[in-house]
Amino acid sequence: MRYAIIETGGKQYRVEEGQALRVEKLPVEDGATVEIDTVLAVSVDGEFKSGSPTVPGAKVICRADYQGKGKKIIVFKYKAKKNYRRKKGHRQPYTQLVVESILV
Repeated sequence: MRYAIIETGGKQYRVEEGQALRVEKLPVEDGATVEIDTVLAVSVDGEFKSGSPTVPGAKVICRADYQGKGKKIIVFKYKAKKNYRRKKGHRQPYTQLVVESILV
């Protein structure tokens, strides 16, 4: 089994080949190829390689499936007995990636 731990958008993800994952929005078109070279660790056939901070020469090749927005969250502020109420909604944009290959 082959997997990698990557970093993108300030978050870390454990990915395998063929896996789909949602990451913070990337400035790419749908169907474009994305190379992620901030690979923190790689495991190939039981052999684990850790980087300090990244594994040199390792890359994860992904395909940008589509761009979307997450579920709406409601931000509601109020102050008791003061007639102060503010309601806001927010939908976080994301990019769905499909991992095509992990190169070491």
